[in-house]
Amino acid sequence: MSSQTSFTEDAAIVVQALNNYIQESADQGAPVIRQARLESLIEQLDLRRHLERGDLTGPALEHFIQDYLAATTRLHHPGFLAHQVAVPHTSGALASLIDGATNNAMAIYEMGPAASSIEYFMVNWMLEKIGWSGVPSDRQSDPQSEHAGGVLTHGGSLANLTALLAARSARVPTFWKSGNPGNLVVLVPEQSHYSMKRAVAILGLGEENCLTLPADADGRVLPGEMQQQIDTLRNRGKQVMAIVANACGTAAGLYDPLPEIAAICREQQIWLHVDAAHGGGALVSDKLRHLLRGIEQADSVVWDAHKMMRTPTVCAAVLVRDHRHLDHAFEQEASYLLHAKDQPGFDFISRTVECTKAALGLRLFMTVAAMGEQGLARHVEGLVERAQEAADLIRQQPGFELAIQPETNILCFRTSDNDQTQLEIRRQLLERGDFYISSTLYRGRRWLRLVFMNPATDLDDIRRLLDQIVTIRSHLEQ
Repeated sequence: MSSQTSFTEDAAIVVQALNNYIQESADQGAPVIRQARLESLIEQLDLRRHLERGDLTGPALEHFIQDYLAATTRLHHPGFLAHQVAVPHTSGALASLIDGATNNAMAIYEMGPAASSIEYFMVNWMLEKIGWSGVPSDRQSDPQSEHAGGVLTHGGSLANLTALLAARSARVPTFWKSGNPGNLVVLVPEQSHYSMKRAVAILGLGEENCLTLPADADGRVLPGEMQQQIDTLRNRGKQVMAIVANACGTAAGLYDPLPEIAAICREQQIWLHVDAAHGGGALVSDKLRHLLRGIEQADSVVWDAHKMMRTPTVCAAVLVRDHRHLDHAFEQEASYLLHAKDQPGFDFISRTVECTKAALGLRLFMTVAAMGEQGLARHVEGLVERAQEAADLIRQQPGFELAIQPETNILCFRTSDNDQTQLEIRRQLLERGDFYISSTLYRGRRWLRLVFMNPATDLDDIRRLLDQIVTIRSHLEQ
């Protein structure tokens, strides 16, 4: 059998298995989550034998893929409500297949002209959604131009690191060669993603120099109290390298007041970074983009397409208002890559940590192109609407408490006053396998947390979830 025939037949096996898997998940024909022990899964998947025999094709592949899919967490299941990960559109999944087969490592244009061109186009599409504008590719690196720029990278954590690297370069241009002046701090929201503190440590500033901004009772940043914090830090000899705002926060999905924060940053000449990894999806909706009013005043924005935009993981955008800050963030040389050459396109390598980069723009493009911009907007709006409808439903149920009315597709609630009860309810729900939800600490208390990512999840699913929670609670109280 030729390799081409083998690929065609094996691809048919995989695609058919995936089609059945997606349908079975959507029909709730299997648990949303099933956590077998790691060692038993290694044995069940027969990993060592396949490695030794090199037989993963034909019937052996069919058997393997069935066992593998049976052990996955089913994001296409309406009971998937746990995390900020997209239920991927099948066209986006096909893009991942195309990328895997072509393997164009497109950090430099010559290694992936089509992939680079699509990423360039989609980055500019995202810049326009923010309210910024790009330029033709032949001026993309022009040091005399103040246009916006960006790059797609492998996840929001790496994106936040890259954005803060640009902020560091803007604040202390000599840092790359001369090192840390020793007095830099970064101010982040109370509800900031853990990657912020990690990024500050990786950048050599020290985790203790990642400080929390003043916040109201719900966790939103209080701009009125920021100035005093900045003044106090300066009196102690500290430089505020950057201020971070959430759009939206991870725990409860709340948006910080961007216009007010931006005004202070502009007055104090401090870099403003907006972490819109999750909530940036609202920018595609005329109905919801008011949640991000003022985002165009930021210096940098992170926006994950693999969250609310149905794009397969991972696909995160690092976007800056002035391209030069990102272009100058990496002061280095690699003579085999960076040298004088014919350049009909644009090399993204100067804007990213990665030297090898997947065709992330293809995943995003094929997803949006299959849905259309209006279809994508309806999808994002639908997720938010379902969260708000679920909040109204939970509010009517005796024995349940909402943390706060959701602004996006994240909903926190609890039942009983015992934090440990929330964790035990979640544990038993996952053991049953009909629903997969998460839990978070918010305002000093433990909450059950729902993230509406699946467009198929409806209020009947939430009613069934609440019924299960009531049953578990009743047993716990006996």
